[in-house]
Amino acid sequence: MEPRSQVSFPEKKQEIQSQEADATVYMKFMKSHRCYDAIPTSCKLVIFDTTLQVKKAFYALVANGLRAAPLWDSKLQRFVGMLTITDFINILHCYYKSPMVQMYELESHKIETWRDVYLQYSNNFLISISPEASLFEAIYSLLRYKIHRLPVIDPESGNVLHILTHKRILKFLHIFGKKLPKPAFTKRPIQELGIGTFRNIATVQQTASLYDALSIFVERRVSALPVVDEQGKVVALYSRFDVINLAAQKTYNNLDMTMQEAVEKRICCVEGVIKCYPYETLEIILDRIVKAEVHRLVLVDRADVVKGIISLSDLLQAMVLTPAGIDALLS
Repeated sequence: MEPRSQVSFPEKKQEIQSQEADATVYMKFMKSHRCYDAIPTSCKLVIFDTTLQVKKAFYALVANGLRAAPLWDSKLQRFVGMLTITDFINILHCYYKSPMVQMYELESHKIETWRDVYLQYSNNFLISISPEASLFEAIYSLLRYKIHRLPVIDPESGNVLHILTHKRILKFLHIFGKKLPKPAFTKRPIQELGIGTFRNIATVQQTASLYDALSIFVERRVSALPVVDEQGKVVALYSRFDVINLAAQKTYNNLDMTMQEAVEKRICCVEGVIKCYPYETLEIILDRIVKAEVHRLVLVDRADVVKGIISLSDLLQAMVLTPAGIDALLS
């Protein structure tokens, strides 16, 4: 009788253990490095007092090329949250068509005034991390709380040292993890691995209004929208950060412009459409997203029709948290 397998049980067990160890390479790397390790030697950090006018705060973000800033409450003498582009989007969406508040009244709005209104409907509080905490803990916090910026706060001084992002962590891995053995799953096609969003993709027609796009940002809680033509082909990518241009150009009173106009009016820090294909491997995807310094890739077919979105969150979930047995933080 022929033996069922040429591989003995101990050898099979060893092979399985080897594959499991292989899959946890990135997880172990993140657990063995601190948040402090990922802080650059030189970086820009802006902090806003909550009594600052909202308008001036967003102008300051534009002038410094930043996407967010920690908020300091002088009365409480502590950090109470973050001001982000999401706030700007929510402000515009909330007040643009509201008969109660004219847009020009926002000229005198203070950050604390907006927070008083917004926090009635939100459980917003400052999520931060210690510089001594592991990068694994940082990734877990970013994905669990669905945030894009995590302040690193010194527990002794109470000072904000840096704002950690998905992009910074992945770049740190790309630079310092080159000597790591590459897990076998990085050689597999991205669609086969199931990394990314492939159903119910949020897109916006180029003929739709900018207000329509803001509504999708608010309702779907996505960070970027592929702008598509009538055939569903991607022609541009409009991200949350692009909305900040409205503050720079003082055009936030005109949200009825088409997406085609909005795309053409962008003047700074434009993130182009960086595409990828279902048959490309995770290794190729990682290299492309880090080198392009973007937050997501648009998965398309050969006709450039949008088939999915692969974000930095998707990649960190698959490479670090899933091997640790932590699933579904993105759902």
